[in-house]
Amino acid sequence: MKFAVMICTVALLLASSAVAQEGGNALSKTTISFATATPGGGFPLYGNAFAEVMNAADPTLSIEPRNTKGSNENIPLLEADSVDIATVAGEPSYEAFMGIGRPPATKLKILTAMYSNPGMFVVRADSPYKTIHDLVGHPIAFGAKGSGLPILSRYILDGIGLKQDEDFKSIYLDHAGDGPAMVQDGRVAALWGAGSGWPGFTRIAESSTGARFIAPTADEIAQIRAKHTFLKPLTIAASSYPKQTEAISSVGSWSYILVRDSLPDDVAYRLAKTLHGSEATFCKKLAQACETTAANTVAAAPEINLIHPGVLRFFREIGVAK
Repeated sequence: MKFAVMICTVALLLASSAVAQEGGNALSKTTISFATATPGGGFPLYGNAFAEVMNAADPTLSIEPRNTKGSNENIPLLEADSVDIATVAGEPSYEAFMGIGRPPATKLKILTAMYSNPGMFVVRADSPYKTIHDLVGHPIAFGAKGSGLPILSRYILDGIGLKQDEDFKSIYLDHAGDGPAMVQDGRVAALWGAGSGWPGFTRIAESSTGARFIAPTADEIAQIRAKHTFLKPLTIAASSYPKQTEAISSVGSWSYILVRDSLPDDVAYRLAKTLHGSEATFCKKLAQACETTAANTVAAAPEINLIHPGVLRFFREIGVAK
């Protein structure tokens, strides 16, 4: 009887020890708050996949995505240390890094380049519109109010001598996911977006109306780049969207995951190591994530010192940065 009681006591002690250890592990997790954008857009799609891959690869991480109004809200959230990391489009990132319209320049840093964003319009396949100038004077959905997409379109249109809010009936959405239905039912002539696998473009391309994409012509691309040199020539490969049989050339920039300036170096290092150790897994989960590589981050950063020091330490260890 005494022996049996002893066994039970030992078992209880071991069980208590295991629970305490599990509790300790849970407490030792590093929680990362991750701001994305409005539902229905590309940033939440990417952000949710990013969190799933990262949390699975490193059980000591707990990355928690949350919806926001997008890039224009995410930058001040990061600067106020209200979130740890955030998706930010290339154009608002560039303006923040350079101090354009908001001196002084931001101290935020780059965790990774996400994917390239060639900008273009989508219209119904049965619409009469074939060029950007055909859309002048018509209602156009330029994306969610707080996102970076309207900033990209403003630069591109300015490069060919057009003013977004004067030459078009510009509409800015409360939610990125509202745009496709507005194209399909005729409330707008076109929807502006960017990149491969963008949810709004996919929805229209898959719909019964079908899609036609409108991007700058070769001459217009030359004009845009002459005026706005930070925009790069980019291509959307054929079959990036349903029934898209040919590659589409345009201009744009890279979107980033930016981090607060106060994020500790060791945390940034762990995030970079986990992310780039999971590149193949992330690519399989989300097509546009195939561009999320260490090499692309080094190439896409406007200046190497804009990459977080902890991330740079990892990049130097693997030989992609000096």
